[in-house]
Amino acid sequence: MHIIDLIIFFLFTGGIVVFGCSFFNKKLSADEFTSAGRSLPGWVVGMSIFATYVSSISYLGYPGNAYSSNWNAFVFSLSIPIASYFAAKYFVPFYRSQGSVSAYSFLEEKFGTWARLYASACYLLTQIARMGSILFLLALPMNILMGWDIQTVIVVTSIAIVIYSMLGGIKAVIWTEAIQGFILIGGAVICLIVLLFSMPEGPMQTFEMAIADHKFDLGEFSADLSTSTFWVCLIYGVFTNLQNYGIDQNYVQRYHTAKNEKEAKFSALFGGYLFIPVSAVFFLIGTALYTYYKIHPDLLPAEGIKADYVFPFFIVNQLPVGLTGLLIASIFAAGMSTVATSVTSASTIILTDYYQRIRKHTSDRERLFVLKISSLIVGVLGIFVALALLNVESILDAWWKLSSIFSGGMLGLFLLGYLAKKARHIDAAIGVICGAIVIAWISADQWLGLPESGIHEYLAIVLGTIIIFLVGFLSAHIFQSRK
Repeated sequence: MHIIDLIIFFLFTGGIVVFGCSFFNKKLSADEFTSAGRSLPGWVVGMSIFATYVSSISYLGYPGNAYSSNWNAFVFSLSIPIASYFAAKYFVPFYRSQGSVSAYSFLEEKFGTWARLYASACYLLTQIARMGSILFLLALPMNILMGWDIQTVIVVTSIAIVIYSMLGGIKAVIWTEAIQGFILIGGAVICLIVLLFSMPEGPMQTFEMAIADHKFDLGEFSADLSTSTFWVCLIYGVFTNLQNYGIDQNYVQRYHTAKNEKEAKFSALFGGYLFIPVSAVFFLIGTALYTYYKIHPDLLPAEGIKADYVFPFFIVNQLPVGLTGLLIASIFAAGMSTVATSVTSASTIILTDYYQRIRKHTSDRERLFVLKISSLIVGVLGIFVALALLNVESILDAWWKLSSIFSGGMLGLFLLGYLAKKARHIDAAIGVICGAIVIAWISADQWLGLPESGIHEYLAIVLGTIIIFLVGFLSAHIFQSRK
């Protein structure tokens, strides 16, 4: 890696860390740590929501997926407008009217303590898995670029992110994410332009070759539920994004940071809609990489290369000096923003849903101390997950499966409480038990020695959500009718 690229990379990433640390305030309260005093403009919160979506999973996983197959995974992005609409119309007003910054306090009011703890536990598992996936993808290009040890990069990067998250709280995270959002968009667009104009016959050659090889296909339109068809991916996206906007602490916590309800609604729409064209850029990068290396197969290593490694390999070997450093800084910006979000939101849940349950009366100083210690613990757990993912073939596929399983169908529990007025504690409990059984059957049928489900793991979140809601709803109406 050229010295100029190193300088650019360290200037960008170092500057982000310093900027995040600049929000440190000795008088920072626990409320400001978790909700920024409800003082942030809508566009900043919206850019933060967008940057949360665009992690290293998007930056490396999407191009890798498009390179090895087609645009089937892009269908996930097409489902976001549905979730954004419901967020602006229903979720934002609902949560801003709640007294707690926790997304799961409503479940306790409706179904009792167990429901809140179940949802928050599912959330924590999902965030730790997400952090591990992103930290791994942050370390990957540095290993390819400079031969740095992946484990070392994971540890050092995690420490840097946790430091500025602990010092500045959610306000530091959101403002740094807004800046990182601009960096990652610029890096992706520049790389795509370089790729398209590197083709011997010009940019149109990429599209002609990709169309001929069916690289823009969105997946089969069949009713097969065992593979990632168009419908499987779309349904998975709708349920996942509704869960993100409706009950994910990352998003709910951001609704509380906006100045007012109007700004919060704008942030939900802005962050979601911006992700669609940017994700299309990432998929187009993967497609362009496919056509580029089809014309220049001799430029790839003779022993072959994993799909997730192709984009970093191109950055190292084909980009001009200066752009390599910018692209690696963009990848780091994407990953750092999402990990910082997971750290602050997870620490908030640990405080509100667990610690304050044990200690009813706490001082502001004690709550702030718990938030910072929780941030550190979550960061360490993310490191362990990242190390466990070193031998995974496709990180995007692995993350989607883990997120579908760890969700636990908690969106169904939320909808049951929000829509089914007659639902009782016992109805919700029966629904969760049935939903958990279905999720286990879909995701771990071979491990548990059960007959194969014939259903793709992406649909675990879909069926888990539906089962919890329907079983709880029917239980409430059937048993109360009999009574």
